[in-house]
Amino acid sequence: MLTEEQVIELLHPLKDPFLHKTLEETGGIEEIQIKPDKKHVSVKLAIAKLNTGEQMQLQQEIVNVLKRGGAVTVGLRFNQLADEVIAKYQPASEEKASLLSGDVDTKFISVASGKGGVGKSTVTVNLAVALARLGKRVGIIDADIYGFSVPDMMGVENRPSLKGNRIVPVERFGVKIISMGFFVEDNSPVIWRGPRLGKMLTSFFKEVEWGDLDYLLLDLPPGTGDIALDVHNILPTSKEIIVTTPHPTAAFVAARAGQMALKTDHEILGVVENMSYFQSRLTNEKEYVFGKGGGDKLADALQTEVIGRLSLQQPYEEEDVFAPSVYQEDHPNGQEYRKIAAKVISKIE
Repeated sequence: MLTEEQVIELLHPLKDPFLHKTLEETGGIEEIQIKPDKKHVSVKLAIAKLNTGEQMQLQQEIVNVLKRGGAVTVGLRFNQLADEVIAKYQPASEEKASLLSGDVDTKFISVASGKGGVGKSTVTVNLAVALARLGKRVGIIDADIYGFSVPDMMGVENRPSLKGNRIVPVERFGVKIISMGFFVEDNSPVIWRGPRLGKMLTSFFKEVEWGDLDYLLLDLPPGTGDIALDVHNILPTSKEIIVTTPHPTAAFVAARAGQMALKTDHEILGVVENMSYFQSRLTNEKEYVFGKGGGDKLADALQTEVIGRLSLQQPYEEEDVFAPSVYQEDHPNGQEYRKIAAKVISKIE
């Protein structure tokens, strides 16, 4: 089991993500507690800036280092460094235009639903990939903080890296991706509330090195809760796509998400009806497993149109490509997503 001296030796070379100085230089290790019987190490650290993406990156790095050293479980607490230490090592400003500054040409598209399980994240992922296939520069923020799934759906195995004090998103299928899923350990649940979540979402916009994007898609949490409302309030302007199934109840619930978009001055681009039907490969007949009419009913309620209807089927299996929810370009749903992407481009541009 690790000793306190070994923990210090392992952590001292790690750098404060904001000051770019080692924890030894900043005196950032404040307290260490070790429970040998449970192989548990608890560390209290002081860093320059709290509740940022960089803190989450450092947290993951520390956990990995200590577990490689022999700890089974790790507990971390963070304080802010003293002002005089921050002033001593404060780096020169690296100000860049924020996605929220209004000085960029990126178009925001929020993908929302009234309830979970209707395929909102699947639509987000495949619309982003379809836009990229049409030559657009695209990013995704997985803003479904409690139900993050985008990295897994796209088969992403890498994690974001750091460039200076900014986060470099992971890229797959030509789409840049950032998600809370990159910053939690072993698929652990997120138990944050209120202000901490708001700060994390803001850091996804302000502290990620997105580069020049044409479109940034946001996979919103289902419903009309605090996180969805926070995202609506954070964004200066956003277009919105509402996802539903053909079932009338799903459409009824989804109308609430659409009304929230309208009340926060966001324009609805249209409705995507997912799982519209199942088409048999043997008979070629369509079976309407979840009924009919939900998408049209929702579009009428929100005074918009249905911009796509997707069948109930899996992507093709590919030996060399792991991406469980991404439809191939020649797949029937891949072709439908291409049409949806083209409609989105024509509506916005």
